[in-house]
Amino acid sequence: MATKISGEPSSPTNAPKPRAEGQRGPARALEPVNNRMPISPQIYERLRRAITTLTMLPSEALSEQDLAKQLGVSRTPVREALIRLADEGLIDILPQRGSFVAPIRLSDVEEAQFIREALEVSVVQKLAGHGSQEFLATARANLARQAKAVAEGDRELFLELDEAFHRSLSEEAGLPKSWRVIQVVKLQMDRVRYLSLPEPGHLETLLAQHVAIFEAVEAGEAKQAGARMTAHLREVLRTVQRLSVARPDLFGR
Repeated sequence: MATKISGEPSSPTNAPKPRAEGQRGPARALEPVNNRMPISPQIYERLRRAITTLTMLPSEALSEQDLAKQLGVSRTPVREALIRLADEGLIDILPQRGSFVAPIRLSDVEEAQFIREALEVSVVQKLAGHGSQEFLATARANLARQAKAVAEGDRELFLELDEAFHRSLSEEAGLPKSWRVIQVVKLQMDRVRYLSLPEPGHLETLLAQHVAIFEAVEAGEAKQAGARMTAHLREVLRTVQRLSVARPDLFGR
């Protein structure tokens, strides 16, 4: 049975503008951490989100002292977060020069897409025809909310629902560790995804692909579910090639 989802096109907005190389300080202040909760994860999450949403742009210099002051913490947990982000490819730490937001490296995006496709195609093939009624109802509700977000041009909400939809597939298939792996490898992909959201018709395309994947899973069509997930995840490869030409200041090899 087809899942009926409706929505109106969202209005495009301008992509982030490049900042001069080496300029310090994010475009928007970071929210101070909550001292009643573990500090290091909060710092990591705030910096990761600022980078993946392009609040902090490639080549922007990062000062441990400035970040610590904004976050209301000492420099040590900030340094730890920067090292973790460097391990994940979002920050470049250059000896004698400092820390900088890394460019969106095409090779990293391509490898992340390869790994994510291998995992998520297997996930939906395993899940097809085996989703519980609770899962199916929750997924339908998620897709309906995605359609509403598209109609209202709420890109931030759409991205959150997109994440929840993909995560629910892995969890329902009994493969939650697969999603944890995907979360790490897809960080470079996330910047491309965020950058592409304002493009006319892009959200509508992603929504239609999500619906198609869900319908195949619900119908128990494992091969079709895998093929539709492949097409969906390869969308980022088409997007990154287009954006790397339009915004070369954000990309590197």
